[in-house]
Amino acid sequence: MPRHEFRPGRAVAGVVMLALAGGYAADAAGAWNASWAFFAPVFFGGLCLAATATWGSYRLRRRRDARKASAENSAAPASSSGSQAMR
Repeated sequence: MPRHEFRPGRAVAGVVMLALAGGYAADAAGAWNASWAFFAPVFFGGLCLAATATWGSYRLRRRRDARKASAENSAAPASSSGSQAMR
């Protein structure tokens, strides 16, 4: 079993931030001449992409958990068996 859940939104945000850091480093070193108008849409687009990945992951996880819970509850309810039924 994995030690933690995979969070794709965080992974996407991390990759976008690494790309932005690389772009700023290349711009500071003089290897690439880019204006701030290039970095702003990349930043906000990356945030939107990360939010979309997080939302999709949340929906899939909720659907999987609901399906698992409905499969586990196929037995009789607790109130119709055991000592509570005798009361």
